[in-house]
Amino acid sequence: MGRRLCNGRASSLLSCRHQSSALDSDLPGGTGAPTSGRTYTQVAVQPRCLPAVSVTAWISDLAANATLDDLSDVTVARSKRMMLDTLGVGILGFGSEATRKIMSCMLQCYSTTKGESAIWGSNGKTASPPIAAFINGISVHSMDFDDTWDPATHPSGPVLPAVMALAESLTGDYRPTLADMLVAYNVGIQVQGLLLRCSDSARAIPDRFHPPAVVGVMGSAAACARLLGAGPSTVRHALAVATSFAGAPMANAGTPTKPVHAGKAARFGMEAALMASYGLSGNHDILDMKSGFGAFYHDYDPESFLAAHSSNKHFILHSQDVAIKRYPAHLGMHWTIDATMAVREAILASGSTFRQVRPEDVMSIIIRAPPSKYINRPLPSTTDEARHSFQFNACTALLDGEVTPDSFILSYMRRPQLHALLRKTTLETPADNVATFQDMYVEIQVTMKNGEVFKGRCDTPYGHWRHPLTRADLEKKFLTNTKDMSFNHQRSLIATVDLMNTDEKADDLFEMLRG
Repeated sequence: MGRRLCNGRASSLLSCRHQSSALDSDLPGGTGAPTSGRTYTQVAVQPRCLPAVSVTAWISDLAANATLDDLSDVTVARSKRMMLDTLGVGILGFGSEATRKIMSCMLQCYSTTKGESAIWGSNGKTASPPIAAFINGISVHSMDFDDTWDPATHPSGPVLPAVMALAESLTGDYRPTLADMLVAYNVGIQVQGLLLRCSDSARAIPDRFHPPAVVGVMGSAAACARLLGAGPSTVRHALAVATSFAGAPMANAGTPTKPVHAGKAARFGMEAALMASYGLSGNHDILDMKSGFGAFYHDYDPESFLAAHSSNKHFILHSQDVAIKRYPAHLGMHWTIDATMAVREAILASGSTFRQVRPEDVMSIIIRAPPSKYINRPLPSTTDEARHSFQFNACTALLDGEVTPDSFILSYMRRPQLHALLRKTTLETPADNVATFQDMYVEIQVTMKNGEVFKGRCDTPYGHWRHPLTRADLEKKFLTNTKDMSFNHQRSLIATVDLMNTDEKADDLFEMLRG
C-alpha cells in the first residue's frame, strides 16, 4: 500500500479520529470537552507509544496502530476468505426465522428515518449503523454456518458486520478504503484471538459463556475504534466499555437466541467504540483484572499471556487458520457428518443388496464423540436443536447422503424414516476423546440387521483449518448461499473482496450489499 501524507506526516494507512474526544490526548490535535458534532479528519497513524507493561496497554496500542504492513500475505489471504464466507452466510441468514423476527422488532423500536447502513440480503433495507450491525451479525450466525476458530469462537460474525456498517456511515472527507476495512477487521480478529489465549479453559468446547458474546464484543470494539482512528487511550476505554456489554450463557445454545450473541457483540462493540470516542471512560486496566475481563474465565492469567505473546511477529491468523463450514451446523457436527458419509458410502459399495440406507435394514447406530451436553440431543424438536445434535446430523447424513439448509426444515426433521434411525442411535463418550476442535474425533458404527458392521472415523473434517476448503469450494459455497442474486452481482462481490487490500473506495461494495 502506498504511503501518504496526512496533516504533514507520512502514513502507511489512512485513518480518522473523532475530533471531540477528550481521551485522544495521545494523538496530535487532541481536544478537550466533546463538541456536539461528529467531524472526522484524516490523521497519521502514530508510533507505538504504550510499552507492553500490561495486557490492556499492549492490546490497545496494537489496535490503535495496526496498519496493512502488519498483515502478512497469509493473514491477508485468510481474512479475505473469511470475509467472503461471512458475507455469503449473512446474506443467506437474512431469511432465517430469528433474523426476520428480530429485524421486525428492531426496526419498529429504533428506526424512524432511513438508515445509513445496509441490511444484508434484504433487497435494499437499511438501518442505523448499530442496528444494521446487530441484524447482520444475527444473520451471520443464524444458521451456525459461519467460521469457527481455535480456541473456540465464531470470530467474523461479531466483527465484519460492525466494521462494514460503521464504514458505510462515514461520509465527508474521510471515506474508508477497502484496505482500511481489512485492517480494522483483522484488528477485531486479532483481539479475539489474543484474549482467548489468556486462559487454558478457553481451549475447550465452551460450557458456561458463549465466546462470541465475550471476546466478540471486544473484537468489535477494537475494530471499530481502529476504523475511527482512535488512539491507544481511547481504545483502552472502548475495551472497558465493551467489557460491560460482554457475556451470554451457553444455555441459549440450540435456541433462536444464540445468534443474538453475535449480533449484540457486533452492535455493542461498535457502540462502545463510539461512546469512547465521545469521551466515556472505563477502567483503564480492564484486561488485567480478575474482576474485569478475567471474570469470564476462572483461570485467567494475563501475566503469563503477556510474557508468551507480546513479542509475536505475526497476527494469530497467520499461524492459526479458521474452519470454514461445509454444513449449516455446529462445527462438531462436521466430524459426525464426514464420518457418517464414509459409512454410507461403504454400505452402498459393500456388494450386499443395499441400494439405499433404509431404517428397516439398520439394527443400531453408535456415535463415539467427545462429551458435551449442549450438542448431545437424542431427539431434537426444533431447527436450532437439530443444528446442535450429533444424533440428528449422523442420521440425516446416513439417510440422505447430504446435509444442507433444507435438512433443518421442520418437515424434513419430522420424517418417520429419520425418527426411526434416531431411535436406534446411541452416543458414547470415550475417555480419550477430548472436547476441543484441535483434538476431538468422531467414530460412527452402523450394524445392519444382516449382521454386517460398518465403521467410519473422522479426525479432521473437510473445511477444518487442517484441511481447508479449496478456493473453488469456497466460491461454490458463496454462490450457493447468494443464489438469489444475479450471477454478475455474485461475481462482482467476489472480485471486490479480492481487492480488500487495496486503496479502492468501498462505495461499490456497499452498493452491492444494498441491492
